[in-house]
Amino acid sequence: MSRPEWLSLIALILAVGAIFVAAVAARRAGSAPRRPLPSSELESGDGQAHPTPETTGDLVAFVANPTKPGVSELRDAAVRACGSRYLPEPLWFETTATDPGVGQARAAIEAGATVVVAVGGDGTVRAVAEALTGTRVSMGLIPQGTGNLLARNLDLPLTDPDAALRIALTGTGRTIDVGWLRIVRDESTASGAVTTAAADDGGGGGGSNSGSGSGGSPPDDDSDSGLDASPTGADAPSRDHIFLVIAGLGFDAAMVADTDEDLKARVGWIAYFVAGARHLHGRRLRLRMRTDDAQATSLRVRSLLIGNCGRLPGGITLLPDAKLDDGWLDVAAIDTRGGIAGWAQLFGEVVLQGVGVRTELRGKIGRIDHLRVRLLHVTADRPEAVQVDGDVLGRALEITARVDPGALIVRVA
Repeated sequence: MSRPEWLSLIALILAVGAIFVAAVAARRAGSAPRRPLPSSELESGDGQAHPTPETTGDLVAFVANPTKPGVSELRDAAVRACGSRYLPEPLWFETTATDPGVGQARAAIEAGATVVVAVGGDGTVRAVAEALTGTRVSMGLIPQGTGNLLARNLDLPLTDPDAALRIALTGTGRTIDVGWLRIVRDESTASGAVTTAAADDGGGGGGSNSGSGSGGSPPDDDSDSGLDASPTGADAPSRDHIFLVIAGLGFDAAMVADTDEDLKARVGWIAYFVAGARHLHGRRLRLRMRTDDAQATSLRVRSLLIGNCGRLPGGITLLPDAKLDDGWLDVAAIDTRGGIAGWAQLFGEVVLQGVGVRTELRGKIGRIDHLRVRLLHVTADRPEAVQVDGDVLGRALEITARVDPGALIVRVA
């Protein structure tokens, strides 16, 4: 066997071994008792615990994606569940092709709802969260999608709608952060060269509950942060896109964009790995990145991930240090060299870090570098795919991101 083939074999063996270690650790973790959240995590910024509908008799609204199976039956179950708790008959809204849930959630708030329950996949959750961010209205989750990313990171039931409904109605409010990503320049402004970050470059796009999928206006507080996140050119996009779990630039976004919807409907999240295999030999990114008040740096990566939390389907944890309520965004710069051997080593790194093992070997051909930021500004040398929580936004030359600490209340067990 040639040297590259030996390296590939060794890396593959390491990856398989890492999977075994992760499986054992996951089994042990699953048998351990869950630690109840301390009271400090159950309180709002004013020191008051968020009441549940059952204790207040408040109005509950549901925003549901009607294309998901079992939604009509779930509506009947919601009416019965509210009635059995002496709550008012719930409001029911359905998403449309032109409005994935932002307008419906805002209508629910205007109607007096104090809890809005998102019934659908990650796109529906993002849309409802956008409308509720910055309000005192809580969000419940009944996951009905492929990834169910936020529900997964909150340890909510993924395959038991009745249990999820019960938590949405009677659970405790937990305050979490949200992330906002802005496309400063898209592929229509491509010039073919990396823009050198000047000393007064902006560090992050603003975030509020006024942007994202419905085409809201940019936030008003950029000047207060001392950052210039304005788009380049009068016609450049300036919308802020909310993300609750992970946004990404490069390989991960290209993988999401290339995923076959029919295959995803049949085999679930495994379809993402099938799409990813087609991009293993893609071009590495050349990026210019600035974080918070630091000087801009150049880097070569396969993918740049910006996360609010880091657990993905399949037991994968990309951002082991990320927490939903710590006021930070966790960034992972992912790179590989050496073809399949590099990817195999990278996969081993992902599995090992998911069980708390970090390797510091020199000269790794598959690696993940982590850092924590509140503001981020990234420029690419050519348009790259961008995604937020599995929704592809298109291709961008320049993006900014920021964290909005404690901006959303969600119902948890």
